[in-house]
Formats: sequence, structure tokens, C-alpha cells
Amino acid sequence: MAENNMEPKADGKLFYTIGEVAAMFNVNTSLIRFWDKEFEAISPRRNRKGNRLFTPTDVAYFHKIYHWVKEEGYTLQGAKDKLKEKPLAADTAEEELLQRLHRVRKFLTDLKESL
Repeated sequence: MAENNMEPKADGKLFYTIGEVAAMFNVNTSLIRFWDKEFEAISPRRNRKGNRLFTPTDVAYFHKIYHWVKEEGYTLQGAKDKLKEKPLAADTAEEELLQRLHRVRKFLTDLKESL
């Protein structure tokens, strides 16, 4: 399996294109479209052309779904059930803290490289 970049994005973007989300998980855009249709929790906005624009919250849901389906071997229904058991809001504070730590780490790494 190819390496995927599962670290939270710390770039401060408000929206991600379907291509950007697919690249984050090293999957095809068709899988992102499929999961978008299958999971009610994912609710992208659309631009004037009708392209999906995913929020960081949507990406966090994709992260959970990817983990359960691709890494843990859950069925789609199993992932849906798991999402109902443990909604994203339960992990929000921890995820925010992790994102902040990643930003600090990146800042310190960049600072070290510039010295």
C-alpha cells in the first residue's frame, strides 16, 4: 500500500477540492465522491460550477472513515454505525490540540532550518 499523509492539515484553508482530499488519503476522487454520497455527516459546499468544496470538518470525517474502512477493515455499514457511536464532536478538542501541536512543530522545524 502506498504511503498516505494522515497528519491533519495545518495550512488554515477553509475549503479543499475533491482532488486535494483524494491526495490527502492517496485514493481516487471516485472514492471520495462515493463516501460523500454514503455518509450523511459529510456535507460539502458547491461552487458555481457545481464542484464539491470540503471543509476541514469534512476532512476529519474522511479521516475517521478512511481509518475504519481501509485500515481497520470495517464495512461501510460498520463505519456508519461507528460514526453514530462516536461522533466527531467527541474528538474535536483532542483534534484541535493535535492540529495546534503540528503547527508548532512545523514552525519550530522551519525556524531550525532557517538558522
